[in-house]
Amino acid sequence: MSDLQTIEIDGHPITYQDLGPRDAPAVLLMSGWCHDHRLFDRLVPYLADDLRVLCVDWRGHGEDRTPVADFGYREQASDTIAVLDALGVGRFLPLSHSHGGWANLEIAERVGTARAPRLIVVDWLMTPPAPDFAAGLAAVQDPETWIEGRQGLYDVWMNGHDHERVRRHLDEEMSGFGFEMWARSCRVIAEAYAEFRSPLDRMAALTEPRPVKHLFSQPTDPAYEQAQIDFHAAHPWFGYRTLGGPTHFPTLDSPDKVAAEIREYLG
Repeated sequence: MSDLQTIEIDGHPITYQDLGPRDAPAVLLMSGWCHDHRLFDRLVPYLADDLRVLCVDWRGHGEDRTPVADFGYREQASDTIAVLDALGVGRFLPLSHSHGGWANLEIAERVGTARAPRLIVVDWLMTPPAPDFAAGLAAVQDPETWIEGRQGLYDVWMNGHDHERVRRHLDEEMSGFGFEMWARSCRVIAEAYAEFRSPLDRMAALTEPRPVKHLFSQPTDPAYEQAQIDFHAAHPWFGYRTLGGPTHFPTLDSPDKVAAEIREYLG
C-alpha cells in the first residue's frame, strides 16, 4: 500500500492513508498500540474500490518515529478526530483492532451517533484481564523483562500457528517499536482496565448507546463467548461474530471475513 500522507496535529506529524472514492461511505481503520497502517494492508483491497478507507496512525507510530511525550487513548482520539475534521469526513464507521478500542470508544463518545452511528472492534479482550495477561503487561513495562514479556504476548497471539504475514507483522513491524512505546502501551492498557474494568463495561457507559460488533478469533474459551452472550442479553445493541481465524490478527489472516462484516454493517 502506498499513498501515505502526513498532517501536523497538535505539533505531532500524523501519518494517514485516504483511499477510495471521496464521496463514498467512510470507514476509519485504527490499529492497536505498536502497529501502524500495515496492519490493514490485506483488508484495504477488499474495501477501497467503492468505500472511502482511512487508516490513521497514532502519534509516534507513523513514518516519523521521533520519541514523543507521554500520551494515552484520549490523545489518540483527539488526534484522529482532528485528522477526520481536516479531511472533511462527516459520518464514518470506525473499526479498531485490539486495544485501539479504547480510543475508538472515546471517539464515539465525543462525536456522537450523528457521526459514528455504529462501531466495530476486532479481537479485543472484552473481559477483565486474567492474571497471566496482567502479568504480561507488567513484564513489558520492566526494562529487564520487556523482551521476554513481549515474546509471551507474541506466542499467545500466534496461537501455535505459523502464518507468514502475521509472523512478519510481529517480527518486523511490531518489533520495530522499542521499549518506550511498548512500556507506554502496556501501562495505558492496564490503566484503562483499572478505569473501566472491561471494554464491555466501557461500552455500557457510552452516553449514546449504538450498535457495536466485536469480531474475534481469540480466545476460544467457551466462557469468553458466554460473557458476550450474557452482555448481549442485557444490551441488545451489542453483537459479536467468531471468525475462526488462526491468530489475533483477523485483518491479516482473515481479511475477506472482516470485509464482509464491514459491508454487512454498512448495509
